Amino acid sequence: MLLTTGQAAEELGCAITTFRRLINAGVLPGLSRRGVRVMTPLWVVQALQERPQAPLRHLEVTEVGVLRVDAARQVDGPDGPQIGYASHLRPEDLLENLKGWWRCDAASVAAGGVLPVTLSGYVVAVLTGLETWEKGKGGRHAFADAILAGHVTDLATPVKRLTASRQADRNIADLLLGTRLPSHSGGAIAYVSTRSSSAN
Repeated sequence: MLLTTGQAAEELGCAITTFRRLINAGVLPGLSRRGVRVMTPLWVVQALQERPQAPLRHLEVTEVGVLRVDAARQVDGPDGPQIGYASHLRPEDLLENLKGWWRCDAASVAAGGVLPVTLSGYVVAVLTGLETWEKGKGGRHAFADAILAGHVTDLATPVKRLTASRQADRNIADLLLGTRLPSHSGGAIAYVSTRSSSAN
């Protein structure tokens, strides 16, 4: 059975724009197009419903930053830099898209030791190596030495790509990738307690 974008969003209890981000980022398998409509298999939507909550209680900190991104897009024109997430990007290009410049409390992000990257509330990438940062204008920071510990190419299964060289980084990526991690913030970075019941 195939669902329209509106039907899929309704099943998940989210806005159509929220579900469309997943489509545009290329993390949903089995999509088909009927004219301008994108159809999603029911089993994919059911798999998204069944993704577990991120097990943040296993982290040895009380709070982590969460980077909330959109599907990858160019900024400042066609020759400008790219930001956001897309499953087809090479790991080095994905890292470049995700490591800055974000308005945040850089020290708090670094203290968490890990930066889950979420798209529509699902963890699609994990960054580590956050010990140092650069400061820019307007409270923006970049983590120039950040490491892409892993990312997903398919959220339904999920299919994980663990890219870090250190086993500890690979382990944390494997723990978090493909899980649900809702967060609320007026900006790109949210701060989430690892001890709250919703973080379990």
